[in-house]
Amino acid sequence: MILGRRSKEPIGDRVRVALWPRRSWSRSVEYIKKRVLRLKATPHAIAAGFAAGVFASFTPLMGFHFILAALMAWLTRGSIIASAFGTFIGNPLTFPLIWGATYSLGSKFLGSNGAHHAATHLYDHLTWSTFSLKAVWTLILPMCIGGVILGSIGWVLFYFPIKAAITGYQNRRNARIAARNGATTQAAE
Repeated sequence: MILGRRSKEPIGDRVRVALWPRRSWSRSVEYIKKRVLRLKATPHAIAAGFAAGVFASFTPLMGFHFILAALMAWLTRGSIIASAFGTFIGNPLTFPLIWGATYSLGSKFLGSNGAHHAATHLYDHLTWSTFSLKAVWTLILPMCIGGVILGSIGWVLFYFPIKAAITGYQNRRNARIAARNGATTQAAE
């Protein structure tokens, strides 16, 4: 392999990097920010795509976040690439907070006082001999309802600032390009 590793990285290092960035969280956030700003699309498309990824991160549908985000981006005429970046809001550090908040809000919305019973005893129902879809559903349903509510709030909270940031960035970039082209045109005359 031309640009690959000579020796395979140990499994412990691969797991650590999957859960915690090599450099730092601030560097990873800065990288995502620059990648989103430099996407070639309209400010609405980029902001709607990123917000769709944020929305998808609030759902309990692990493994389907990219697909759900891409579908939502397509429906809102957003950037599918930006939606993939938006799903990074859901990560190993934020998922416990997101799941707790979505489950709590969904349970309150459903008015189920004993819903936490299903969550505390879910492990008993997930063994192969006593698997119960009913127990899983009593956990997933409140999380889906809470996820839609919190995901919608997250969509709005991310869409408008990102759209403003993209608009400003693209205007500054276009002004720099126009100034450079104007200087080139004057030098050619």
